[in-house]
Amino acid sequence: MKSNIIYETKYWTIILTDNQYELGRCVIDIKRDVGEMGKLNTEEWNDLHENVVIKLENALKKIFGTKMFNWSCLMNNAFKPHIEKPHPHVHLHFRPRYRNPVEFMGETFIDEKFGHHYDRQKDKRVSQEVFDGIRKEIKAEIDKQ
Repeated sequence: MKSNIIYETKYWTIILTDNQYELGRCVIDIKRDVGEMGKLNTEEWNDLHENVVIKLENALKKIFGTKMFNWSCLMNNAFKPHIEKPHPHVHLHFRPRYRNPVEFMGETFIDEKFGHHYDRQKDKRVSQEVFDGIRKEIKAEIDKQ
């Protein structure tokens, strides 16, 4: 079974997504059940800033030469018609962006929309070996910080 978890803090879990079109793309999930950003407490905000945002951005810059990052908090799925009891859950989408192509374990990652809104239709599934390599590299770099 594939493990997508890169790193955990007291309040947050960093999860590598299956779609690696943006190399290092993750979801950052709050561990407690909370449905609005405004209901996060000071400790959760501080942990997010100090132990997720700073460490994750620094790791991706060092490993892959990431130029910028797109962060979003979109909880729309909780209200799609197939959901019986809508219940949003705070999580953030992290999309690293690259000015230049990046080579990693024999794969080439090209950010064709750099400097513009990301393309929601793009999907890049990588082999299990490459996926595990991405996860391990990011985790190792975060662990050094």
